[in-house]
Amino acid sequence: MDRNIVYPGAIPLDTDLLSINRNTMIALGFIIRATLGTGTVADGLSCSPTLPASMSIQIGAGSLSQLSVVDTSPYGSLNTDISDPLVKMGVNLTPRILDLQAPSSSGTSINYLVQANFDESDQGLVVLPYYNAANPSQPYSGPTNSGSPQATSRSQAVQLSLKAGTPSSSGTQLTPVVDQGWVGLYTITVSYGQTAITPSNIASLPTAPFIGWKLPYLSPGFGAGVQSFLSSDNFVVPAGASQLEVELWGGGSGSFASVTTSSSGGGSGGGYARKRINGVTPGQIINVTIGSGGAAGNTSGASAGAGGTTTFGQYASATGGNLNYLTSPTSPQFGATPAGIGINGDLNLAGSAGQSATLNQGGMGGGAPMCGGQNSGTTGVGGTTPGGGAAGAGTGANSGTPYDGAVGGSGLVIIRW
Repeated sequence: MDRNIVYPGAIPLDTDLLSINRNTMIALGFIIRATLGTGTVADGLSCSPTLPASMSIQIGAGSLSQLSVVDTSPYGSLNTDISDPLVKMGVNLTPRILDLQAPSSSGTSINYLVQANFDESDQGLVVLPYYNAANPSQPYSGPTNSGSPQATSRSQAVQLSLKAGTPSSSGTQLTPVVDQGWVGLYTITVSYGQTAITPSNIASLPTAPFIGWKLPYLSPGFGAGVQSFLSSDNFVVPAGASQLEVELWGGGSGSFASVTTSSSGGGSGGGYARKRINGVTPGQIINVTIGSGGAAGNTSGASAGAGGTTTFGQYASATGGNLNYLTSPTSPQFGATPAGIGINGDLNLAGSAGQSATLNQGGMGGGAPMCGGQNSGTTGVGGTTPGGGAAGAGTGANSGTPYDGAVGGSGLVIIRW
């Protein structure tokens, strides 16, 4: 950061103080840029009903960072600087109340848009005393004794606007388009006859640039939010997220039942993939499919099954553990193989194959990456989640008694942002 130099006995200049302020603002702007980037970022600025409830909402204290330039107009005696870009932060220290109205026609509703913008303006107009060299005991009022007021501060704040949509039949009303240079924060839906705003009327826009307590440009990892899936569902990208990190495990294969003459081998583990995904948008829906654990073979002749494939949209997948083509219900001693693999990840790992059986002991189930295999017992033992292969079944210490196999461990998806 640039620093001014002053000397004992030197006549102080107004630019000495003005340069300190400008240099500090520039330094802070580059700190903001290093942590938040150059895109618009909002922090705080919560939206809630008033207390007591009324037809008004309250926007809480907060800030808005936005790319601008150093100064669009002269700053005291310092010249305009519009050639150097700078990230600036507007701050609102106190809440702001915005008033809404219900539509006047029965059966209609209206959507209001709360939008924000960085606002820089000169304020604090005062007629300042000036030094009168001709008569120091009688100061001038304003520059050259003109009596003209002058601004005493350059404010950087968050400008808020409430934009009303067009009343329409309830369920068909549209949210107004965000104005050029502004960012949308919230939608408030108001119905005919409504007399008070409730929390259910307020929704954050999926594109609202809330920080979400995340500093992506520091890139220390992910941890602002974590969500896991053990069953298939949809993942909705949360507000403020632009990057995801996803880990996937495929399902482990099941194990065969033993037969009177042979124990069964262990099932193979599922594969693993990890991927960093950039460019997602808040509100985006991504399908998550969890690979199930493979079916268990039984003494009635049912075959063991392969593990299912786990997918995260079209971004990455992890296949399940497979069955060894040498293994069959009547000759099940070989361990299930090959194991599953990761596909399209930044990191793709294969699981491990199940172990072959011994004379009277089932084979150990193969592990998925970062998940151990399953030790065998007399009967088959289910695979460990995520993605572990099932352990094989024994024959009861040479008794020749067959036992059922077991199911493989199911897949898993973990998402961080």
